[in-house]
Amino acid sequence: MSETDSAIASTTPQALMGYHELLGMHVVEWDEGRAVVELTIEPKHLNRSGNVHGGVLASMLDSALSLAGLHCDVPGNIRRGMTLSLTTTFVGPARQGVLRATGTLRGGGQKTFMTSGEIVDEQGNLVAMGEGAFRRRSGSESSQGTPDPQMREPNE
Repeated sequence: MSETDSAIASTTPQALMGYHELLGMHVVEWDEGRAVVELTIEPKHLNRSGNVHGGVLASMLDSALSLAGLHCDVPGNIRRGMTLSLTTTFVGPARQGVLRATGTLRGGGQKTFMTSGEIVDEQGNLVAMGEGAFRRRSGSESSQGTPDPQMREPNE
């Protein structure tokens, strides 16, 4: 990947995994200690009351909060983690537009870290907030991460 491609990839919204793609979540910002995930509300995200389903909101928080502690600047490397606990508080309804989940690293060590965050709608109204504890998988303790096997060339 050229420097230009790398710069574009780092600024272009992306789905990091199949689950993100399934829900329509995109990582729009990701730096050390902070991650932002957005989702454009579609009919598939709504519950029977016409509001975004709580499971969608919890998924957005889980993604933004975990990514806040898993940033890696090394091209071709990745840091992996798992959720230990996630507390979600639903504050207000959302029915249309774009939702923005922001996760912020709050503390922890090399293996376990804690984050908090919130989801707001396009008008800045608070929709949900959450806190989580996460564990970095082996090899992901260092900010250097490990080589991402999905980034290998097809002929390797």
